[in-house]
Amino acid sequence: MANAMLHQTVGTLQLHGSSGIHFQGGNNSVRLVPKGFKVEVGFCKRGICSSGEKKFSIIQASASQTSVFDPVLSPSNNGTHESLKKSNEAALILIRHGESLWNEKNLFTGCVDVPLTKKGVEEAIEAGKRISNIPVDMIFTSALIRAQMTAMLAMTQHRRKKVPIIMHNENEQARVWSQIHSEDTIKQSIPVIAAWQLNERMYGELQGLNKQETADRFGKEKVHEWRRSYDIPPPNGESLEMCAERAVAYFKDEIEPQLLSGKNVMIAAHGNSLRSIIMYLDKLTSQEVISLELSTGIPMLYIFKEGKFIRRGSPIAPTEAGVYAYTRKLAQYRQKLDEMLH
Repeated sequence: MANAMLHQTVGTLQLHGSSGIHFQGGNNSVRLVPKGFKVEVGFCKRGICSSGEKKFSIIQASASQTSVFDPVLSPSNNGTHESLKKSNEAALILIRHGESLWNEKNLFTGCVDVPLTKKGVEEAIEAGKRISNIPVDMIFTSALIRAQMTAMLAMTQHRRKKVPIIMHNENEQARVWSQIHSEDTIKQSIPVIAAWQLNERMYGELQGLNKQETADRFGKEKVHEWRRSYDIPPPNGESLEMCAERAVAYFKDEIEPQLLSGKNVMIAAHGNSLRSIIMYLDKLTSQEVISLELSTGIPMLYIFKEGKFIRRGSPIAPTEAGVYAYTRKLAQYRQKLDEMLH
């Protein structure tokens, strides 16, 4: 009983073979490394641990294993930061959700939580086929069901057959109740993080209104201004500029560090939140981004290499050799899939 109380109060001590000992307790993280018994102590918050001025990724599922990662950001060690930038390469997949029930009815949807239509489900499955040979280590979605459905359905088509697991971190009980107690199961899982910052822009008083009826009521030019201008919001809603502030900030703070550490990331979100992120990735002006159109259910592939984002367009099909010729890493991953599954 005393041992059980100690485990519950203090935390968990894990031995990782030659890699050392890892202690996890509440929001604290300690790792003992055999060579010189180096100690790393971190205080964790929202998936990132900090020690003084340094930040460390915590234990999480990866493409190949569960492990404690090396520092991904270290203001006090620019050499490490720059080395990671040069050595790591990662894939970034962006997918706008499939057709929703309100897309079908030509209604302004915004932040109303509406599911996919049958066509939207088919689009999500087709998107999954297009990315079925591209590695995915982490998935980020908005808090809205149409984006989450798209991500889940897409991953049913992935040849690696890992299971997406939605991470519930809203309170301590949710974290405890959703724990996985099998290392093998963790290795076959992909963490899914839902964030409201990736939501569609909020359309205010237009949400739920028919787009044609709204144009007839307020005038076609005014509605076009609300929909396509960069900095003019609809009544009591968000402009694209306002949406970009939250979406890009979240991308920089939460997603880019994962890419920098070598993680392959998929984002399933919405037309305006993805448009905002693409504006950042491609360094578009406010005028260029308002003319950017994203089709539902069509994935876009970027390669993150040497600190830069390189757009590679949309994979056409699992057999298109050109997609996997962009980087040696993607080609090797596909070759391993072929060897493992045949």
